Amino acid sequence: MKHIEVVAAVIKFENKILCVQRNKNKYEYISYKYEFPGGKVEENETNEIALKREIQEELNLDIKIESPFMVVEHSYPDFDITMNTYLCSCTTKDIKLNEHIDLKWLSINELGSLDWAEADLPIVEKLINY
Repeated sequence: MKHIEVVAAVIKFENKILCVQRNKNKYEYISYKYEFPGGKVEENETNEIALKREIQEELNLDIKIESPFMVVEHSYPDFDITMNTYLCSCTTKDIKLNEHIDLKWLSINELGSLDWAEADLPIVEKLINY
């Protein structure tokens, strides 16, 4: 089974959290699901560098990484992921979606209303109970 190291950002702005919706994917079970933005860690990259690069590529957004939040280990039918998540902040809501098809800024109480990718659910739960 393929194993992927990924990073994800829980980005806060004015007490709202950024949620982004995936586009169609070759794997049906993650198509159109909401997720916290981020992506794969490339060789010779630290998690922090990978996260800033991915957010810049996906959203044209500069973030400040505040602190590590949690690590999620999840097995999808075709691959396993280890997702290191970080609490982050930004200074603007001015975002350009380069890969995702939708975005929402939600309060913590509203997070449960979205259809999340399975690996992101433990993060949603921890935020709600934080």
